[in-house]
Amino acid sequence: MSARDRFTRAAAERILLTDGAFGTEIQNRKLTEADYRGDLGLARDQKGNNDILALTRPDIVDAITRAYLAAGSDIVSTNTFSANRISQADYGAEHLVQDINRASARLARTAADAAEAADGRPRFVAGAIGPTNKTLSLSPNVNDPGYREIDFDGLKEVYLEQTEALLEGGADFILIETIFDTLNAKAGIVAAIEASERLGRDVPLMISMTITDLSGRNLSGHTVEAFWYAVRHARPLTIGLNCSFGAQQLRPHVQALAQVADALIMAYPNAGLPNELGAYDELPEQTAAFVRSWAEQGLVNVLGGCCGSTPAHIAAIAKAVAGAAPRRIPTIGNVTRLAGLEPMTIAA
Repeated sequence: MSARDRFTRAAAERILLTDGAFGTEIQNRKLTEADYRGDLGLARDQKGNNDILALTRPDIVDAITRAYLAAGSDIVSTNTFSANRISQADYGAEHLVQDINRASARLARTAADAAEAADGRPRFVAGAIGPTNKTLSLSPNVNDPGYREIDFDGLKEVYLEQTEALLEGGADFILIETIFDTLNAKAGIVAAIEASERLGRDVPLMISMTITDLSGRNLSGHTVEAFWYAVRHARPLTIGLNCSFGAQQLRPHVQALAQVADALIMAYPNAGLPNELGAYDELPEQTAAFVRSWAEQGLVNVLGGCCGSTPAHIAAIAKAVAGAAPRRIPTIGNVTRLAGLEPMTIAA
């Protein structure tokens, strides 16, 4: 049975759990620059290059992954949010992109397989792809609105390199997450389609948007409904929202998406809003109480955490939604749906 079919079958039975944050968990380890650098001989300072730890401190990545699995995660994502050629160029490590992604996927695959072997419950690996620090929709130069630092084909190739390496390392799905620019997401989608064709295998997509303010739009200006209509053609395994805010502030936007999307909804909010020092104070029980209400309202199929969340948050969520029925995917009629910054539906 394919990973897609196994996942769909499990999601029909209960609300599934993805993992929580990697970045804040790594920060809590208080690693030194030497931990990041290892013996790779890189010229630039590597402090903060979390993705490279798959090569230099795989024990850290493995420990975090296994902690989430022990907490109840059905899906673990690879620690590869910035493991692309654009982001790694900031560290002079762009030549290691394929190695980083393969290694991180193998770590997640090994841990997931061990957890599944221990209790028989299916576990899955999502190859995480972040947005990069370039945007196709907006100019970084206020004096030149038409300027772009990268073009669509260039970004697609960046994503393709990462996608293929993640799949080679054992990822079941490709998770295009924290999407602030809808056009960037489309480049990632095209990359996944090309990877599927090259490898001759199904590459299920998980797609997750991040909104930039309480109006419910991403940085490129799309509402959650318009975003869904812009990516629905990719037939993602899951569609959802992550990061942005805590669960309390994210709820109405999850509800809006749940009403229009004929796909599984995956939502993983931050552990509340950051305090004055940038830290997240929301306790696991608080986050769990918020998302339990989502489950009670039939809004979600997959839950997890983003910035500031920990294995304790995932364990609390698992306990809070145990036995809750998963959202039923609505039947959406065949009408013309278009996406500008706002959605448009043309009824017959």
